Order: sequence, then structure tokens, then C-alpha cells
Amino acid sequence: MAKKRKWWSSLLVVSLVGVLFTGCSTNNTSSSATNAPAATAAPTESAAPDATEAPPADGPVDGGTLVTSTFSDIVNINPLLVNDTSSGDVAQFVFAKLYNLDREGNVKAEDWSLAADLPEISADGLTYTVKLKDTIKWSDGQPITADDVVYTIETAKNKDTGSPLISQYDKVKTVEKVDDHTVKFTMSQIYAPFLYALVQEIVPAHILKDVKPTEMQKNAFGTDPAKTVTSGPWKWTAWKQGESHTMDADPNYWGTVKPHIAQIVYKIYADQNTEVQAIMKGDTDHISAIPVTQVEAVKKDGKIDIIQKPGAQYEYVNFNFDGKNFPDGYGLFQGQKTRQAIAHALNRQGMVDNILKGVGALMNAPFLPDTWADPGDAAVNYDYNAETAKKLLAEDGWVAGNDGILTKEGHRFSFELQYNAGNSRREQVAAVIQQNLKDVGIEVKPKAIDFAAWIDQNVTPGKYQALLLAWSLSTPDPDAESIFSSKYFPPAGQNSGWYKNEKLDQLWIDGYSTVDQAKRKEIYKEVGKEISTDLPYVFLYQYGQAIGTGPRVHWAEEDAPEPSLGYGQFFHAIKWWVTD
Repeated sequence: MAKKRKWWSSLLVVSLVGVLFTGCSTNNTSSSATNAPAATAAPTESAAPDATEAPPADGPVDGGTLVTSTFSDIVNINPLLVNDTSSGDVAQFVFAKLYNLDREGNVKAEDWSLAADLPEISADGLTYTVKLKDTIKWSDGQPITADDVVYTIETAKNKDTGSPLISQYDKVKTVEKVDDHTVKFTMSQIYAPFLYALVQEIVPAHILKDVKPTEMQKNAFGTDPAKTVTSGPWKWTAWKQGESHTMDADPNYWGTVKPHIAQIVYKIYADQNTEVQAIMKGDTDHISAIPVTQVEAVKKDGKIDIIQKPGAQYEYVNFNFDGKNFPDGYGLFQGQKTRQAIAHALNRQGMVDNILKGVGALMNAPFLPDTWADPGDAAVNYDYNAETAKKLLAEDGWVAGNDGILTKEGHRFSFELQYNAGNSRREQVAAVIQQNLKDVGIEVKPKAIDFAAWIDQNVTPGKYQALLLAWSLSTPDPDAESIFSSKYFPPAGQNSGWYKNEKLDQLWIDGYSTVDQAKRKEIYKEVGKEISTDLPYVFLYQYGQAIGTGPRVHWAEEDAPEPSLGYGQFFHAIKWWVTD
């Protein structure tokens, strides 16, 4: 579609103060493609100047159009509401952040950041003072000031807004305007990931100040290009729903580093396979996720450069604990042994070997392998063992019915597993899950749904039985409170499965209430043990996206895409250029 946050991704599924490098978030309803205003025709054919014909060795040239792609349309690009990858893709081109991340995941005040320098942090860690550049302005010419920052944070904190950002800002006691270019944040407690929470886009107070928080998700800002004032190198100029988005370089952009590319067109295809065909035919220039089954074919084509390594995302099966989503209000996943049985029944290593082609790593907790918070052996590892699964199910009261499907108290163990249409990896994984669970007496009914509608109507409000989805982690910090704490149930939180574990609720608080990394590591080891035992999710694997780029696109080595970062597929795109 987590803080910085995590986001649900159509490619993964995607945000919060992220667990690792990038992020899906809590509430992204606001405006889906079905209720957004009709867009004006996109000026995609002649509005952008042609790129100067020059070999890459001659250095950057100005002009031209970069055509990139996706297989899911946006939901809403309002930075207060972004909760999915496609919306985040468009938003990152047109909105500037307070701070940005460098390639190693460090927070920086870049030329294109709104902040002039890193914040001043008080000795007690409770006060952050941010200085803004005095040259920054919105696309309508109005200056960007402390008022915009204060408005953004206060609105994100308001539960009535339904913002996925709430978990990263609800520890802010006050946010104050010191002067037009200075903002002071005072925390209610130590919050270790807060520096990453400042890697955040800001919204214009002069446009939105009169919008009631309860009306934010219905407002045209973020769903109508004509009514969306932006702050980044490009402006959002057109949206053809289900077809494309157009972003044109802002001639009045305030940064001293200007974008070389005059226009970005974000095309929407039916599925990943169609995306691959498009880039191989030269219809597009950039694809963020080549299915692993097609990577070798693309390599053999010879025209597409590929960057591939494990990234900041992990896939999972999410159980829903709200009985209202099941017939007769009977929740199927209430038994801990039942959830553990499902974990044993799934051939996770087979998924990595056969579907991911080895480009992935098993996970047992919501911390990426080989990061400092990885709990290692402290987390329970569930081997693929159908007999163990059957034993646990029997211990939890499930018995085989006449058709071979397990029953308990008159209820068949049959559930719907939702995932997003067009994702070839998830389609294969869902089929494996269906067969694996059939082998132990559980009926799974996979259901593919259009991503934008799915996030808006099912995932965000927590209306499903089980999900096959992924988180893209927005920052290098391991805090995942907004996903797993009962403080963050829908609609103002990312805990869409309605999971409650009081011990974990407190452990997340303990984890971010100290800045001592050694102490935090011990806490997250305990988190790993508890969460892998109780299993709100079956954690499947970390995986990577193969990024493909056509011959028209160029960058200096230091500006190449970085798969380890959230939205790293467009790392430093402001410095890229295209040639014809």
C-alpha cells in the first residue's frame, strides 16, 4: 500500500516508523480510483521537451520523458493519507520531505529537503528543533513555512483524520512555530525512532486548514491534480484513471538542484507480466518489480539493466481476529495452536526456492534478517511438517468432517485468503498455501482483488478473514507498534487484523523508550520470541524486487537505484536524465 511508516504495496503488499528501510501505513481510504474526480487528459505526448541527443558519457542533459510503470492505480497521494506503494510512488515525485535518507539509510538534509540542517536535539532527547530553508515554496508560489509543518503534524495526530502517520507523531506533546522557518517539537516521552519520523512530506496549511479532519479523506486534495498543490521537483498535472499519471517539471521549483527530466509518466498496466512486456518493447523505461520468473528472460534481452538484491520488504499471512468477519461471528483463528499449526503446514522454504528462485530469506518475526534487531534463534522457527500441524489442530479441538475438512463446534475450517490481483508472485504463493492447508484439512479460498479498491474497502478497515500481503519498511528503525499494538486498530491504525496481546503492547513501548541500541536489541529479542509464539501473522520471507531500466535512462553511479530503501527504485531521480 508502515514511522517513518510502513506502507502496503501492490508489489509487496505496503508505513509507520518503519522496521527497516522503507514503508504501507494505517488508513488510506480517502479517495480511491472509483470515487476520485475524473482527470483531465494527460499531456503525455508533446508537452515535455525532447531530451538532447547525447551519449551518457557527456553527462546529464535536460528534457525528455521518463516512462515508468505499475499494475495498480493510486488511492490518494495526500501525504497525510498515503498508505500504498502506487500512491507513494507518485507522491515522492511531487512532494518534498523535511529530511531524506542517504543510501545507507541515514537521515540527511539534502538540497531537495525542506529542512536546512539536521535538527537540534536536546540533551534529554525530548526536544527537536528544525530549521527550514527560507527559499522553499509551494507550486502555487506560496512560501512553505513553520505553519505548514505544525498543521501537518497536528492533523496527522488527530484520530479523526485517519492518518497512517498517527503512530509516529502521537508521542509529540507539542509542535510549535518559533518563527516562520523554525519548528520546535516537544516529546511526551523518549521516542527513539523520531528522527526517522521527520523523513516526511508536508502538506499546505493554506489549502487544507479549513478542511475538517473527518472530511480529509473525501477532499479533492490528493485525488484531483488540479486541486493538489505540491512542493517537489515535478507537479502532478494529469490522472487518467486506470491508465496513467503525468508529472511535469515545475519551472518555479525552489531547489538549487533542478530535475533534468522534464516529464514523468506513470503508466498503469493490468499485471506484472504486461509491465515486463512493455519495457522489453521499449514502451516504458523503468519497472520496479520484475517477477523472479522473468528476470533471466529480461537479462537475455540485453537492453534492460537489472539491479537485484533483497530489499526492505517481507511477505506474510495475516489472520483476522475480529469475529464479525466470519459466519456466525465465529473467528477461526482464535486458538494459538491453530495458528501454530498453519505455520507448520506452510512450505515456506519451498516458496523461497521455487517461487522466489532463492532470492529471499525466511523470517520468523517482523525484523529483517541480519539487521541489528533480528532476534535470531530467539524467534520460533516453524519447520514444514504436516504431521505436527495435524497434531496441533487436533489438540485445539478440530476434527475431520465428512468431506475431510476440519470442523469445530459446528464450524468448518474454511476461509477466504485475499491478495491483490495482477501480482504473479502472490498468485503462486496463494496456490501453495491453498494446497498445503488442504493437506491438513483446511479449505482456503484464494481471492484476487484490485489493489486500490482492496486496500480502501478491505485492508484498511480490517474487513477480511485472512490476507496475503507484504510490508515495505520505511526506515531503518525496527519499531512496529503501529502494526501489532492494540492501540492502533482501524480506522486510525495499521493493526487491521484486530490483534491484541498486552505483553507485546508493552514491549513495543519499552523498545522505543530508550535510545540505547544494546538495550533495545534485548527488548526486540523478547518481541521476536513472543510474536513468533503467538503468531498474529505467519511471517513468510524477506524478498527483493528486480529493478529494470531501459537504455534511455542514465544516472551517475552515486545516484543509482537502491533496493534496500523504501522507494529506493527512484533514489535520487532528481539527478537522472534521459536521452532519445
